[in-house]
Amino acid sequence: MTTYREALREGLRDALRRDERVFLMGEDVGAYGGCFGVSLGLLEEFGPDRIRDTPLSESAFVGAGIGAAMAGLRPIVEIMTVNFSLLALDQILNNAASLRHMSGGQLGVPLVIRMTTGAGRQLAAQHSHSLEGWYAHIPGLRIVAPATLADARGMLWPALTDPDPVLLFEHGSLYNLAGEPEADGPVDIDHAAIRRPGTDVTLVTYGGTLGKTLDAAEQLAADGISAEVIDLRTLRPLDDATFIESVRRTHRAVVVDEGWRSGSLSAEISARITEQAFEDLDAPVDRVCSAEVPMPYAKHLEDAALPQPAGIVAAVRKAVNGNG
Repeated sequence: MTTYREALREGLRDALRRDERVFLMGEDVGAYGGCFGVSLGLLEEFGPDRIRDTPLSESAFVGAGIGAAMAGLRPIVEIMTVNFSLLALDQILNNAASLRHMSGGQLGVPLVIRMTTGAGRQLAAQHSHSLEGWYAHIPGLRIVAPATLADARGMLWPALTDPDPVLLFEHGSLYNLAGEPEADGPVDIDHAAIRRPGTDVTLVTYGGTLGKTLDAAEQLAADGISAEVIDLRTLRPLDDATFIESVRRTHRAVVVDEGWRSGSLSAEISARITEQAFEDLDAPVDRVCSAEVPMPYAKHLEDAALPQPAGIVAAVRKAVNGNG
């Protein structure tokens, strides 16, 4: 039995052992063990040269990571939450994502940036948003979002072997998720995964909403509706082939995304389904997203703002039966 937090730590430990060029840096990753406890004990095991605490300056330490990657090292930079990553957006967008293109392919930035995303822990607006869809908009970045224990353990090493920057989004509500991982080695970060096969509707999701979507699929099964659940795993580049092939079999699709609806990743997926499989659809593509408000602190308001299984079930019933 392990937790999502421990699986991430094992991924870090594995990478640090595999390649002496790998090092971790960020706020409180050393003596404190990481603000979410992911790097607990790694300072004692690998020493301060490879587990480096940084000042509270996201732009500075992300920039240092970019420089180290260009110099031949394999840095892993931890930013506490996606909200704080906006302080380093210039470094991520204008440098990390752009240098290969701007240098005519001469300069790569093999950098991994880890950060927490998502709500559900009553941490209010400045610590709870889901902005991975913003980053999935940017050419030059690969965006991954582990939703399972095996992916939490196995996504880091393939990310480190990518010659270009990879952003790894860990949903904060998953850190205490416990179970037996199905695999303990590197995983495929090129393809989406079918987490539950089905025949009546395709549910496309990722990260922190995978569990809620699987719960909804279980409820729908009791009503005789067979829902196929697709876990995207990688948000850029999207694995169109897996969810398009699924929609062509089920003829209906609902996208579940914790991001805001307007201009969201769910909008991109809906557009691609419409572009590539319009004639296979028996109902319009629907979306279940967060309410378009800054994430509330109060639990009942936060629950109301987030996608929940009941909303997913209602959207599927509408798609399948033509009513909510």
